[in-house]
Amino acid sequence: MTSAGVAARRMALRAPSLRADVVLVGVAVAVLAYLTVVPLAMLLLGAVSRGGSILDFRFTTQWLERVLTDDTSVELLFNSVIYAAGAAVVAFAVGTAVAWAVERTDVPLRSLWYGIALVPLIVPGIIHTIAWLFLLSPEIGCINVMLRAAGGPTLSAYTLPGMIWIEGLHTAPLAFVLMSAAFRTMDPSLEEAASASRANPWQTLRRVTLPLLLPVSASVLLILFVRSLEGFEVPAIIGLPGRIFVYSSRVYTALKQYPPNFGLMAAYAAVLLAICVIGLVLHRRVTRHAERFATITGKAYRPRRVELGRMRYLALAGLAAYAVVAIGLPFLVLVYTSLVPVSLMLGVSSATIVVIVTAVIAWITVRTRLPGRGLLDFLAFVPIAIPGIVMGVSLMWVYFTLPIPIYGTIWILLIAYVTRYLPYGIRSLTGGLTQIHRELEEASAAAGARWWPTFRRVTVPLLRPTLLAAWIYVFIVSLRELSAGILLYSSNSVVLAIRIFDLRENGNYTAIAALSVMMVTVLVVLVAALQRLGGRSVRES
Repeated sequence: MTSAGVAARRMALRAPSLRADVVLVGVAVAVLAYLTVVPLAMLLLGAVSRGGSILDFRFTTQWLERVLTDDTSVELLFNSVIYAAGAAVVAFAVGTAVAWAVERTDVPLRSLWYGIALVPLIVPGIIHTIAWLFLLSPEIGCINVMLRAAGGPTLSAYTLPGMIWIEGLHTAPLAFVLMSAAFRTMDPSLEEAASASRANPWQTLRRVTLPLLLPVSASVLLILFVRSLEGFEVPAIIGLPGRIFVYSSRVYTALKQYPPNFGLMAAYAAVLLAICVIGLVLHRRVTRHAERFATITGKAYRPRRVELGRMRYLALAGLAAYAVVAIGLPFLVLVYTSLVPVSLMLGVSSATIVVIVTAVIAWITVRTRLPGRGLLDFLAFVPIAIPGIVMGVSLMWVYFTLPIPIYGTIWILLIAYVTRYLPYGIRSLTGGLTQIHRELEEASAAAGARWWPTFRRVTVPLLRPTLLAAWIYVFIVSLRELSAGILLYSSNSVVLAIRIFDLRENGNYTAIAALSVMMVTVLVVLVAALQRLGGRSVRES
């Protein structure tokens, strides 16, 4: 086939006409800018507004000055950084150890441990936190009851180390997922050379494996730091009663005081956003030259697992201990019942909208040469740098200002959820679409099909596993979302995580325990469906 024929086929894959293309990209850019740029702009304006509304804007720096120069500002910054850094270190240590054992050693039942390591990822943070309160509450915690009976010292969740432990344990599965991928793709030849030099597994891990993974490790630590810094569940449920404040909890208390101080709330949120952005900038700088540590080349290799010998049973015991601490103990103190209908509707709607929107954006980005496609991809990915509670504050400012009466309704929650999870959909679908060769779509175009029938009948069926995986993921995280909606709900739009949070504030722990089991059960079933329908089961290698 001539080059002119190939070019003609590729031209057929593009959108119908240049004018329609430009309009499509322009509308998409406007929508994404509205979802991401407008809330942040309103947030920053709110932080420098004397009044409680942008409509009555009077410039002032008093709120930022109060946040940055208050007597408690140093303590607040210290608590926030130590909490986030400590939780990141705990999560990284636990997740990396489990990933190394599963991916690089001959520990028994590796596939089973892989699945177990992912279970805490689907447990909502609020349930995980409350479960650990049942275990480590100074008065009624099961562990403390047993420690007192044995005459030993007791532990308390209402401390900074307690907060770090609970958050780190809940975030460890994220470290496991990221580090297991790095372990799986690393060329083992250098490790084999270390073993040939009579280095034991611990020396090989410390002197060879981890240094090779230095860029990945630094990247994962920064991601964990930002994730812990923007987390709301542990600071709200444990930090507030324990009088241990971080930025995310200060945002919440500024709103809940009477009268609400919207300017102070926006200032706290702006500082929190700035710290998160600094973390992401550092992440980008760390990963900029990651190719220097590449170990995969054109030379074929076969990963060889480290033979632990008798130590494999010690590793097995360690994995079992992790399963008991991360899953067994929290689950043993909870009894679950039912889901909230609003949560289901929001989960289904959010997942469907995110998948549809990001599928179209991914197709434009990957399959066309339209001007502005890079901006589309950027705007869809921007919300990953916006903490959930900052998103809530930003949307509050938007709909307090605009004459659109959706504050306190399910619609503002839907906007928050869709905006918050756009990055996950766009990255998943862009990656999936990149793996599908153009020739299949070109064949459809050569048969006379326009771009929409080609997209609907060829591209979408080929993307079905990726679409399904993205849909179920967004559905799951929408059900467990708390931070983005805690400032936006009303009595008519209470979702499951907020219901649990409100029950906790009222001290109704029995109802919390009853409400949670069905949620976790449904989420586990959905993950199983994802593995079965999406064809992503983990196999023993």
